[in-house]
Order: sequence, then structure tokens, then C-alpha cells
Amino acid sequence: MCGIVGAVAQRDVADILVEGLKRLEYRGYDSAGVAIISNDNELLTAKRLGKVQELAQALEQKPLAGGSGIAHTRWATHGAPSEVNAHPHVSNNTIAVVHNGIIENHEELRTRLQGLGYEFLSQTDTEVITHLVHHELKTSETLLAAVQKTVKQLEGAYGTVVMDSRDKDNIIVARSGSPLVIGYGLGENFIASDIMALLPVTRKFSYLEEGDVAQISRFEVNIFDINGEPVVREAKEANVSHDSGDKGEYRHYMLKETYEQPTAIRNSLEGRLVAGKLDINSFGEGADEIFKNVEHVQIIACGTSYHSGMVARYWLEELAGVSCNIEIASEFRYRKSFVPKNSLLVTISQSGETADTLAALRLAKEIGYQSSLVICNVPGSSLVRESDLAFMTKAGAEIGVASTKAFTTQLVGLLMMTMAIGQHHGMSAEKQAEITQSIMSLPAKLDEVLALASPIEELAEDFADKNHALFLGRGDQYPIAMEGALKLKEISYIHAEAYAAGELKHGPLALIDAEMPVIVVAPKNDLIEKLKSNVEEVRARGGLMYVFADNEANFSSDDTCKVINVPVCDDIIAPIVYTLPLQLLSYYVAIIKGTDVDQPRNLAKSVTVE
Repeated sequence: MCGIVGAVAQRDVADILVEGLKRLEYRGYDSAGVAIISNDNELLTAKRLGKVQELAQALEQKPLAGGSGIAHTRWATHGAPSEVNAHPHVSNNTIAVVHNGIIENHEELRTRLQGLGYEFLSQTDTEVITHLVHHELKTSETLLAAVQKTVKQLEGAYGTVVMDSRDKDNIIVARSGSPLVIGYGLGENFIASDIMALLPVTRKFSYLEEGDVAQISRFEVNIFDINGEPVVREAKEANVSHDSGDKGEYRHYMLKETYEQPTAIRNSLEGRLVAGKLDINSFGEGADEIFKNVEHVQIIACGTSYHSGMVARYWLEELAGVSCNIEIASEFRYRKSFVPKNSLLVTISQSGETADTLAALRLAKEIGYQSSLVICNVPGSSLVRESDLAFMTKAGAEIGVASTKAFTTQLVGLLMMTMAIGQHHGMSAEKQAEITQSIMSLPAKLDEVLALASPIEELAEDFADKNHALFLGRGDQYPIAMEGALKLKEISYIHAEAYAAGELKHGPLALIDAEMPVIVVAPKNDLIEKLKSNVEEVRARGGLMYVFADNEANFSSDDTCKVINVPVCDDIIAPIVYTLPLQLLSYYVAIIKGTDVDQPRNLAKSVTVE
């Protein structure tokens, strides 16, 4: 959510800023804006409600020229989506600010600043930063000093960039809770909330740490830590492809990324399964010693990542013989919890910047967890830097808000983690070989599932007039049912719920009628007969079922039940295999409903605020 781009250069930077915003559109936003300092030190701004393209068209009609600038895409928190609430915010026609995060004490600061004579034009929390910097500059020798004074008064999360039209050669950035990355060029430097924004202009980046404030000019970057002391943050070359944001032949990013899953999993496996054995160093230096001492695993995640953690709980307890709890990060961080002996904290996040998950990791360090591991897709992200171990999923950039390949590669990482821990808890060599063989078969199995796209697209037509749906699964397919329901509600706006099928008679059966589609994930496993009994409960009450099952499960289509035959696969990888048909179903239903598949309303890709 919310995107930031900034630049200090000799050339005009407006096009760089707008292109950067376009590359951050996948994060989710409702308005966009830009501020440029002209060559004669005039602060020029443009803001538009809606897509970045609206802002781009406005700049075509009225160009803004200048070598220093900041730009922003806003995801509304305080104040409705509007041009007046869009960033950048300006104080006295000199100070311009963009900001990601939430300033929790903004009301107190607003009251104080109003008492000092400042007029507020927006309903945002961000505007207090703008006026506070202007006020502090009255008693500060530099913009850097004014920003350093300002951030000490802020409570909450922020990634913020500040410009002063009277000092066009410098921009000041500050980070607490919300990520910022510096991009290094030749005679020009950049700032952004995500390296994706800057790939057209640089591939050399360093990440700001908590509490950092930095002064950025054309030829120099000076970084100061939370205590105001000069520090060096290592700059590294990024290996992300420039073309990762290209849809190619696909209509939407989500469809492209769904079809990329076999390749993404191959990339995730590369170099990690050698000669049929897992390389434990894939999790980082010292992983083997850490896993050897693990007696309990606590998984923390949000949204789709939470569902992958739920699957991992089944794997860890059944295959590795290690107890496991899974909890939503926003709940974990706000309750007192008991820490079992020798506990490993596992966080899961596509972006590595999920605010609640990051806060949970920091809390876990304080309350006595032995060590921490993150399953993540973004190298250099906050969770990766602050965890003891990291498994990088190597899924490649995921642009669609509704996660696809990030989810399935998370599952691959969690299954390999189960193997790594299980080696120290009695998992036999035969079982390890069996899991390895199953994992290696995944890309081919997923290719087979993707071949089902046409019948699933046809099936989706039944949902054209539906406003509700129910998903059912048992065992490790229950979290997959939950993920299927989440995908459908995210991009088609159909209200969808998921239940463990055994819970039907404890309430959900009251929902069943001819207008309630029931989607069932039903691989042939030890629970299939129990699941069939649950299906009969739905059938007896006039429900219409859509069953994803392999041939060995022996379901057949009739007037009340439509069956999509999923390829037969090993039980161990079935949760991953059965994810894809539900992704395709949600995609094709969304197409029929005419929604914005890649950028569904009210949602953001990277949730960097509470």
C-alpha cells in the first residue's frame, strides 16, 4: 500500500517519478501526486484522484520541470480518497512531504500546530508532518536538522520524504516501521518504498533501518541512525528483472502469475534439493544447529500467508513430529502468550514488510523465542534482515494483489522446512526421499492442472448471478478451502466463507439452498469417505456442488454436482496442487463479474500499516 518515489538529479525528473509510480500501482492506491522544485526554486505540484495515468495526462497538459521531486500513490487511511487528501502535502508553499504509514498522535499535533497559526487543508495525518517540519525549520540551521527534530515528535509508523523549495539540491528521508530504499545513480540519487520503482534508473540499492534519517543529494548520501550518529548501510546490486512487470500475452498479471507457478517452483527448488537431499544451508548459516534444538514452532502471518502457515502445521506435526501453533500476526502481538521451551518463530510474508508480522517478530525477540526464520519473496526486506534465518521463495515479482505464485512457493519452502526440522526428530531417510520425490514432481503436476483452465472457465459461468459461496475441505485441504474463499472474495467481491467440512452440521448447513454454490476440494486421501458424507449432507438440502477431485475419489457429475477431475498426486503435495484450480476459478468468476482483477477495490499488495 502507498508508494513513494523521489529523485535528485541534473535532468528533469517528472517522467522518472511517474514511471516509478506506475511500477508501484500493484501495491494498491486511490490517488496520486507529484511535487517538483523548479530551477528557479518554485514548488510545483499536481495531484489526481484515481489511476496514475490520470496524473500522467495532467503532466502532459501542464509539464512540471525540475531536477528534484517526490511522488506518491495514496491508499486512504485518514480522510476519504480525494485530491485534497492526496500527497504530496505542502506547507507555506515551500515544504512538501510524502508519507507512508500512520501518525498515531496526529490529533494532538494538529491541535498544537493550529495554535501556532497553521491552517490544515486535508483530513490526513500526514499534513501534520509538513507543518511541523516548517515550524522546526524556523529554529534549525538545515532541513536535515528540522526533520530530525520532527520525527522525534511522531508516534506511529512512517516512511517519509521531505523537500524544501529553497534547497533544491537535497531531499531528506526518514524511516520508522515503513520501508524505504535508496537508489544510487551517476550524478543522481533516488528514494523509493520499493526497488521496483527504480529499476529503470538504477540497480544499486541500500535499505534504511529503523530510525534512520538520510540526506540525499546528487553526489552524496548521508545516513544517520536513531541516535543521530552517521552510519553506513551496505549498498547491493539487485538482480530483479526489468521485465517482471510486463503482462506479456496475458490479460492480467494474476493470470500470468498463475501460469508462472511451475517455473516459480522450479526456481525455488534450484540448488536446494541436491542428489535427492535437502541442503539445509538454504535456510541460512547455522540453520542445522538451530533446527536441531527446535521443540516447538510458532508460525505468525497474515492473509494468504496465514493459510500457508495453517498447512504447515499439518506437515510439521504429522511428518516432523514437532508441535506447532499458527496465529494471525495482529492477534499475536496484542496478547500475552506463553513461549514453550526451544521455540522457533516462523514468520511468512510475501513482501517482508507486513507491518503486523514485523511487529510480531520484534515482540518475539523480547519474550524469549530461541530463534526466528522468515519465509519471504523479497531479499533485503525488513523481515529478512531482522530474522536469524531466511528462506527466499524466489517466486519473482508478483504484481497482482491476489497472491498466487507467492503462496505456492511459500508452501514449498514450508514443506522443505518440515523436512529440515524432521531430520532431527526421527524422520526416516525413506520419508525424506518420499517428500523430495513429491516436491520434484510438483512443476509437472501443476502444468497438468493449468491444462484444466477451459473447463474451469466454463464452470465459472454458473457464478455470474451469485453473491455468496461456501468452500469445504478436510485436513490439510481446509486451509486450501480458506485460501480459495479468500481469492474469490478478493477479486470477484462475492461473499465467500470456508469451513472444515465436519463443521457443516454445527451451523453452516443453515445457509444451504439452491442459490448457495458449495465448492469442495476432495483429493483421494484418508478423509475422503468422511468428506463424501459431508457432501451428501449438502446434496440432501438442495445445494449445488462444485467438486475438485481426482479420479480415484470416485465423484461423478449429475444435476446437483459438477466435478472437475484434478490430476492424481501424492498426499504430501496435494495442498499445493489443489490451490491452482481455485485460483483459476476465482479469476474467471472475476472476469465475468467485470471487476478490477489485479487491483481489487480497497486492497493493497503490501500492507505496511496496522
